[in-house]
Amino acid sequence: MPRRGLLAALAIAASVVVTIPSTALAYDETSASAINVDTRGVALKGYDPVTYFGSGGPQQGKEQFTAQHDGATYHFISAASRDAFLANPGKYAPAFGGFCAMGVALEKKLDVDPQAWKVVDGKLYLNVNKDVQKRWLDNVPGNISQANSNWPKLKDKVPKTL
Repeated sequence: MPRRGLLAALAIAASVVVTIPSTALAYDETSASAINVDTRGVALKGYDPVTYFGSGGPQQGKEQFTAQHDGATYHFISAASRDAFLANPGKYAPAFGGFCAMGVALEKKLDVDPQAWKVVDGKLYLNVNKDVQKRWLDNVPGNISQANSNWPKLKDKVPKTL
């Protein structure tokens, strides 16, 4: 990596670490799970993953409409939304197990804010907060490429060890 690129990457990494509150780490920092879930095993903090792909944006799901995928429970706004997810979970499940896309690009497994999101090329990407998302949006292709490269070696690691 050229010196200028390395310096830019280090500056971004430093600013991300500074803007991430301590509570922003994956909920269970001792879990080696590849899926970001809460203590009840719920992904996306209960948001309906299908709604990220519609014009209305993300919506909180309802406990009466749930489905399991890769060991996580997802909530949905309706039976129709749940059924769409079950027909093609790979389309709707978030990238990097629902961990922060910028965090993965920087070799971290961080929790997310379900309101800090973007669908890119048909895939849902989440970020730890809106400030980090702004930095992620500065180089979406590069950050996705770096995160895709990092994810195989990070996905089964314990967040607090990274």
